[in-house]
Amino acid sequence: MRPQIVLFGDSITQQSFGSAGWGAALADAYCRKADVLLRGYGGYNTRWALFLLHHIFPLDNSNPPVATTIFFGANDAALFGRTSERQHVPVEEYGDNLKIMVQHLKRLSPTMLVVLITPPPVDEDGRMAYAKSLYGEKAMKLPERTNEMTGVYARQCIETAKDLGVPFIDLWSKMQETEGWQKKFLSDGLHLTEEGNAVVHKEVVGVFSVAGLSSEEMPYDFPHHSQIDAKNPEKTFQQQQCLAQPL
Repeated sequence: MRPQIVLFGDSITQQSFGSAGWGAALADAYCRKADVLLRGYGGYNTRWALFLLHHIFPLDNSNPPVATTIFFGANDAALFGRTSERQHVPVEEYGDNLKIMVQHLKRLSPTMLVVLITPPPVDEDGRMAYAKSLYGEKAMKLPERTNEMTGVYARQCIETAKDLGVPFIDLWSKMQETEGWQKKFLSDGLHLTEEGNAVVHKEVVGVFSVAGLSSEEMPYDFPHHSQIDAKNPEKTFQQQQCLAQPL
């Protein structure tokens, strides 16, 4: 059975299997080596995501994932008193919720690679322009998220990862290292462009490689066609200890 890699997060994860998405790129990189499973839930914060843990990651799973990315915070950081306040989660609770997620996964499999990803930065002008394009004059007058507050959640994510001894990706800082990141990496001030997806993909691949999960070093689940003895294919699969029944 192929190893499994789970991508757990909000809409930025949910959209990652779209065209040029970072999740789709991972699935392509691990083709025939590991199954990349998408578990992204648009609009979710960490408080709501906790209700999914035992469904997505049951503790009696005999074949747990080898790796899981946890990518929440963009919704938790929605400002209280603004248009998306129902998604707001206080930053201390956000950190506690991430801790619960990581501890649950480590109970499931102590060897599982768990990677925390901070929310990306927020382009407030981009959020306002996007809202206006949808709602015109009825659009919000103040952004429902700010980059400054999202940075507070990003730092909490990093602090939690360090406390738990798990790797993290500081996407909030990484993207802001590039001039013009607001339009280059974000399509609506929050969600990712093709270039933004490429940043996430590169960072995730880097962390996986350091942890010994490089796709280049993982074996195929079944032999490459060039290794199959055309005259005696059964012999090839017997040697691989995965005897296949002919169709």
